Amino acid sequence: MEPRELERVLLERARSGDDRAFEELVGLHKRHIWAVCVRITRNSSDAEDALQDALTAAWQHIGKFRGEAKFSTWLHRIAANAALAVVRRRKDVALADVQPEGVEVADDGPDPYERIAQADRVQAALAELPENFRVAIVLREYGDMTYDEIAVHQGVPVQTVKSRINRARTALATILLASSG
Repeated sequence: MEPRELERVLLERARSGDDRAFEELVGLHKRHIWAVCVRITRNSSDAEDALQDALTAAWQHIGKFRGEAKFSTWLHRIAANAALAVVRRRKDVALADVQPEGVEVADDGPDPYERIAQADRVQAALAELPENFRVAIVLREYGDMTYDEIAVHQGVPVQTVKSRINRARTALATILLASSG
């Protein structure tokens, strides 16, 4: 069965209350929504809370999914909102003091310690961005969402999303250059 057809069938079954179908449906997107949660919350413990909140909310509201956007877009939006809610609930921890935990680093070079250090620098740089820039770039780079999907998620025009992502990339480059020198 083609992936889009499988998703459609699973969605219909999940809407009818089939929890196994919902589990399979979410399984198709779990890696991406996990990445969104980790990048927004900046630690695995908060990301787990956010993921659990997101999956609970998605299950409770699956019947309200209208199908105007892709299911993955809807699910990413719920995950991003849940992650932001976790961050807001934990305001007692300064954002700059949150250290990444359990961030997966791709094995594409000879020095794993340098890759981990670079991931830490990127996490720290992301923490310095304004929230709307950070969310936009995380959804684009780690959530694999299109500009249109991000615009729907953030409730802004596509051009605003492009501007936020461009400014976020410029700010990240500036922060990373300053921290490496």
